[in-house]
Amino acid sequence: MGTRLRDPLAVLLVGTVLLTGCTGGGDAADGGGGGGGGARPEITEQELVWEECESGLPGSECTVFEVPLDYEDPDGERIEIAVKRFPATGNDTIGSLMVNPGGPGGSGYDFVDHAPYTVSEAVRESFDVVGFDPRGVGRSTPLTCLDAEEIDEFLGTDYGGGEGADDLADLSPEGLAEIEAKNREFVEACEENDPDLMRNIGTADVARDMDVLRGLLGDEELTYLGASYGTHIGAQYADQFPERVRALVLDGAVDPSQDQLSISVEQATGFETALHSFVQDCLTRPDCPLGSRGSTVEEGIAVLDAFLEGAAAEPLANTTGDGREVNRARAELGVLAALYTENWWPRVREALTDAMETGDGTGLLLLGDDLYGRGDLAEYENSTAALTAVNCSDSVAPREVEAYADAAAEAAEESPMFGPMLAWGALTCAFWPEDAVAPLGELNAPGADPIMVVGTTRDSATPYAWAEALAGQLDSGFLVTRDGDGHTGYRMGDNCVDTIVDDYLLELAVPEDGMACAAHLADDAG
Repeated sequence: MGTRLRDPLAVLLVGTVLLTGCTGGGDAADGGGGGGGGARPEITEQELVWEECESGLPGSECTVFEVPLDYEDPDGERIEIAVKRFPATGNDTIGSLMVNPGGPGGSGYDFVDHAPYTVSEAVRESFDVVGFDPRGVGRSTPLTCLDAEEIDEFLGTDYGGGEGADDLADLSPEGLAEIEAKNREFVEACEENDPDLMRNIGTADVARDMDVLRGLLGDEELTYLGASYGTHIGAQYADQFPERVRALVLDGAVDPSQDQLSISVEQATGFETALHSFVQDCLTRPDCPLGSRGSTVEEGIAVLDAFLEGAAAEPLANTTGDGREVNRARAELGVLAALYTENWWPRVREALTDAMETGDGTGLLLLGDDLYGRGDLAEYENSTAALTAVNCSDSVAPREVEAYADAAAEAAEESPMFGPMLAWGALTCAFWPEDAVAPLGELNAPGADPIMVVGTTRDSATPYAWAEALAGQLDSGFLVTRDGDGHTGYRMGDNCVDTIVDDYLLELAVPEDGMACAAHLADDAG
């Protein structure tokens, strides 16, 4: 299954899980203005025809451009990439700021509509804010695997969790066979619907597409803001095209040197940390369903665990009328979705209150729907297909089902609530075509100008250790630390971080590596 890595401000969705790294394969020999890593002139010399967007932020403009499906076959099939931009509000402009909210599967196209919240006024004055749907996503040529009913079943798989080992998934031969079959079916559906796109959807190709767009926009160098999984796109770009880097902000970073299963297990610790912060805050409030003032965090988590065990034994009510069972898996997804940002904590408190006092799990179900792009009661965005395909394409994963069972048991020890679900969430990658999987490796971007990595100490979806790792791997990487809760750091309420990011984007100002903004949090909280 896998959870997504996404900026919580993007389309009011949340993001999270498996990511990876692969070594760059771009050919950076062509001129800085061309783009595309060796793509044909008919690709690099396209004219972008901008039109008023049908919806979104007033004043925004939209277009599409073409890229090779397979850069190793530049004369072969083309696919489309959808782009949106919000023109700079000032007269003295620097160029374009490309943005991506994460995922994989998040829409950079839609992310532009949130520019007034996700980018400062000073940056908007100087840059056109530009976002695109990566290949396989949304309005670009999309990858579709399962239909809505099949995704419902896939996401509703209960992998267990909680304090006791007996709460883990059914690991009998029959149980393992059922788990394996569901994940194989996902891969087989992708293969049946679009075998070529599923083999050319990894982040290395997304970075090449971004370089084509950079050239078509007329920017000699790239200025980029990537959140969560978007940090992988930025790091991959820098590794392939280091001489074309102007300024990259990689916020809520992932570690591209880890394999899929390791990332899943380590990510579970981030959600466990975020869960403790949520419960601690909840217990100070009169509407907390997990206890009251004087209760300990451990006692509050035990209440939540007992509630989830009850949902596994007897599913909660669902008043949407769509017939889905609100079992433990869907209740867990609802809680997990709200751990991306403190702004969502009131919503999960309300949903838990409804579920625990009246047995109505609808609020938790809808939180999980937001996480996986189920925009209405009948359809999903295609982001689940893109999420899985990119994750599984970006690095190696074990091929034996038993490795995931062992990882789930290990994750349950450190992260009882979410560990098993996240570890099993990587299983689809065990069956991904091996010819579509990139080799594992660090992204160093030798020769690139300074690259900013932003890490939040109690980030739920991307543990702070990943930001430290990525900043260390990039030859020119430097780390900015936000001491706080929630996913990502820029525009999350810390004026210190915001000022450092803005000065870097606007003036290329580089602070001391390891700059921390913890001392400013109390003042910013007001």
